[in-house]
Amino acid sequence: MNAHTPSKQLHPAFEPLTPDAVLTAVEDGLGVHCTNLCRPMNSYINRVYELEGKDGQQYVAKFYRPGRWSKETLQDEHDFLQELAEAEIPVVAPLPLGGQETLGEILGIYFTVFPKKGGRSFDEFTEQQWPELGRLLGRAHLVGAKHAPRDRIILDPGKSTRQNLDYILHGDFIPAELVRPFTELAESLIAEIDPMFEKAEMIRIHGDCHFSNLMYRPDEGMYLIDLDDMAVGPPVHDFWMLLPGFLNDSLAEVDMFLEGYEVFKDFDRRTLRLIEPLRAMRFIHYITWCAHQVAEDGLSRVAVDFGSHSYWQQEIHDLAEQMERIRSMPEQVGNWF
Repeated sequence: MNAHTPSKQLHPAFEPLTPDAVLTAVEDGLGVHCTNLCRPMNSYINRVYELEGKDGQQYVAKFYRPGRWSKETLQDEHDFLQELAEAEIPVVAPLPLGGQETLGEILGIYFTVFPKKGGRSFDEFTEQQWPELGRLLGRAHLVGAKHAPRDRIILDPGKSTRQNLDYILHGDFIPAELVRPFTELAESLIAEIDPMFEKAEMIRIHGDCHFSNLMYRPDEGMYLIDLDDMAVGPPVHDFWMLLPGFLNDSLAEVDMFLEGYEVFKDFDRRTLRLIEPLRAMRFIHYITWCAHQVAEDGLSRVAVDFGSHSYWQQEIHDLAEQMERIRSMPEQVGNWF
């Protein structure tokens, strides 16, 4: 087991964030009067609240976890959202707070406010929705390719995966007897897949584009939401998590997606080979995400057995299995490569 023990209070920096403080921050920022509604919403990292103006307008206020992101990192997300909105791409952009700034601060905590929009997500897409999704992401990636952000993670094995691995290994997270097998496996993975990314296009992308971060609104279509994990990375990263299985099992869905995507933006089909390496990188990214929770809160509210011997044994097994899948990729899949 690791040495971290659960704390009684999850992230004490949020303690001063009372309902009164939340309402005051939003009223002062937007210049509106709110009702007493201050309903907490689900969020593992931040604090998010549903609010209501006295005119009936509904808002979602997000208070970012202190110490997790720099002001520049958060502003990158807001700038990208505003650029997407200006290009008439369906996203929910933050509202200006006292002028043009979208990022406020109260009690040392950065926050922003969004208009509340309802919708639904899908567990799988129809044959008509795959091209629609492709068009949506193709348009978004055209905007993402215009310029680089100032302070966002780069999804490259030698950068983001290396940083994640260093964080895990420098913390007291892994049982002593499993440190070596995990380290050797992760190091081998980085060394093996890093060359695959050398010529890949790297642009601003959503970064966490799974089913829950796509919202469907009747008569409006799909919206991209929750760009907290916006990153610089290969465009293929924004759709592999939506596929129904591994690449070899999802060839029809890839074709339908690219049919819509390439209406707006060219796609390098050679980067489809990055899907399984990106999946392996995601394993390590997720472990690091849980480790950050443990380091900051004393526990992980997602992987409740994080740090146990069985947890790390399973992670090592899954990573080794994924490594073998990468090594056994055929030289050609369908008509690609």
